[in-house]
Amino acid sequence: MVPHLVTALTGPLLDLEEKIIAATPAIERWFRLEWQEHTPPFYCSVDLRNAGYKLAPVDTNLFPGGFHHLATEMLPLSVQAAMAAIDKYCPDARNLLVIPESHNRHPTYLENVARLMQIFRQTGLHVRLGTLNPEITQPTPLALPDGNMLVIEPLERSANGRRLGLKDFDPCTILLNNDLSAGIPDILQNIHEQSLLPPLHAGWALRRKSNHFTAYDEVAKKFGKLIGVDPWMVNPFHAKCGEVDLQTGEGQDCLAGNVDAVLAKIRKKYKEYGIKEKPFVIVKPDAGTYGKGIISIRDAAELKDLSPAQREKMSVVKDGKAVTDLNIQEGVPTFESIKESVAEPVVYMIDRYVVGGFYRIHAERGVDQNLYGPGSEFVPLAFAQQHAIPDLKAKPGTAAPNRFYVYGVVARLALLAASLEMERTDPNPEVY
Repeated sequence: MVPHLVTALTGPLLDLEEKIIAATPAIERWFRLEWQEHTPPFYCSVDLRNAGYKLAPVDTNLFPGGFHHLATEMLPLSVQAAMAAIDKYCPDARNLLVIPESHNRHPTYLENVARLMQIFRQTGLHVRLGTLNPEITQPTPLALPDGNMLVIEPLERSANGRRLGLKDFDPCTILLNNDLSAGIPDILQNIHEQSLLPPLHAGWALRRKSNHFTAYDEVAKKFGKLIGVDPWMVNPFHAKCGEVDLQTGEGQDCLAGNVDAVLAKIRKKYKEYGIKEKPFVIVKPDAGTYGKGIISIRDAAELKDLSPAQREKMSVVKDGKAVTDLNIQEGVPTFESIKESVAEPVVYMIDRYVVGGFYRIHAERGVDQNLYGPGSEFVPLAFAQQHAIPDLKAKPGTAAPNRFYVYGVVARLALLAASLEMERTDPNPEVY
């Protein structure tokens, strides 16, 4: 399914698509060389926004939780990518321990966990689930919507304290599907004999979006030079404010100043490209996930008029963590729609490979709003069906495979930025 692109502003994006398709050999070679220098994250999902005049990543998640939304025909590709990923860390791996979110028993999240287990079992691994939830002291069944069961077990450190596993289960590799928003628990500290993936500093206890955006600036600049486009076409402007307390008003001048500055930069670009849209920014926490604490703003004056409820919503994110650092990111409207609902593509990767994606759609939200939240629906995309090879002869904007290929390219730019970000923020950098 290809959503309708609801905009007349397709000129610049069609030009971008044409340049990316024409430069495919150069782009793929460039990625190949970059992956010789940098290690991709174990897995990753990237939210994209297609505005008709630009296509940009707006969020990069290193603990993706929607594998069950991928089309089933994509499973073989996921299995192949998972094999390549595991081989890097533990070529003779036999056991894999997956640690999911501690308190999330929502049926759709459990479906994601079940799909992950299915993928890794198919690579030839014994897969079991361990939990960071201290209330679970014995193997506990969790029901799936299809009637099947998952069994979650308490974690155990080995007698010498150097390894982590379950009772009678010693894994070579530990896969976190828990973003550590609540902090890094002691039981995950000082694991030296096993691969812990993603590493602890990928979790929101330590990770900051501003580091990712800074790394992405570099990647977008290189990519723009490679194919001869303005990097802005694939990169939103951004700024950061620290020490902000919206409840007391502390740091609000810094926030207003940065909102004004980013809006001014967007207006300049809109004028350059003849774009008639009204610019907006997204203000969101520098750490955190699940679409929490996010607002759209078109004028810095709106900050003074935030209601107490909005201020409170922006002051606390997942697991009750207080927000002090905020990101101001250029708002990229989405002009794609499915059945009259606003849609945005989400691309999934394992290792350096695109393994599929889906459209997140929301019937009750506008083109300038965050689509993550209650009421979201998901439509799977098959990026790599046999027909989905870029068609070099197709007119820009007419071929679904070309649009999906371009999505895969821009998502991999964010993947590469995440790789640089992880290297630069690693507390033990000698492993690179």
